[in-house]
Amino acid sequence: MFDTTMCSLPLAPGLGYKPQHFADIMQDAGRTRWFEIHAENYMGQGGRPLAQLDALASRFPISVHGVGLSIGGEGPLDADHLARLKTLCDRINPASFSEHLAWSSHGAEYLNDLLPLPYTNASLSRICDHIDQVQATLGRKMLLENPSSYLAFSESTWSEPDFLREVAKRTGCGLLLDVNNVFVSATNLEFSPQDYIANFALEEVGEIHLGGHDEDEDDHGKPLLIDSHGREIADPVWALLDITLAHSGPRPLLVEWDTDVPDWPVLAAEADRAAQALTRVFV
Repeated sequence: MFDTTMCSLPLAPGLGYKPQHFADIMQDAGRTRWFEIHAENYMGQGGRPLAQLDALASRFPISVHGVGLSIGGEGPLDADHLARLKTLCDRINPASFSEHLAWSSHGAEYLNDLLPLPYTNASLSRICDHIDQVQATLGRKMLLENPSSYLAFSESTWSEPDFLREVAKRTGCGLLLDVNNVFVSATNLEFSPQDYIANFALEEVGEIHLGGHDEDEDDHGKPLLIDSHGREIADPVWALLDITLAHSGPRPLLVEWDTDVPDWPVLAAEADRAAQALTRVFV
């Protein structure tokens, strides 16, 4: 059995933690009330990273976000990786744990990317089995994140919102809704992001994420958005967040900025804007 609590993060803005901001955070975190870490950065045996994480976790709720379990992979989950993840979660007792609807390994090879998969009954069964294993091993409920997409599979027999809803129904996991991923996918695959949100299982959402994207063009001159997490959040994504929160109500809201990371005041300003979005639905 596992803890069925979805998460205990505050209904407030959070930020992705970067070690270069440690001193600023400890001095004044501003309106940021919780932090996310990437699990794979803290699976070592000690040293400064874990010491700083212990200090951070003593003052703030922590969300652990995995990027390497390969939940959608064809093969079995890596037992050693899962064991190290359990050790980390047991150490800091995070308020939330999440992973991606994607695959990133093939056999013993690990790829530095989160790759898409077709939404079929076979994929559904395999992913549910993997999530059951993760939740049983960790003894806690996990959240599954919607991906950013650059192509669609002709063999898919489920829509993405329906697929995620069914995964949550079968496994008891929660969902992590990345609004920027929705906007990126909708632009690239030419569907309505508003319709996607309307069809999403918002009642299962334990966290909402926001991040920046880069603009490009495909070989035919059509817009192509890249989920880069390397710049400020675009205004249309903030607008889509307002629509989402109007339907879902307040949720823990994370700002991600993982490449070309700016100084702390720039990140703190993004957290302030997230706090303002939450205030509009609290009123």
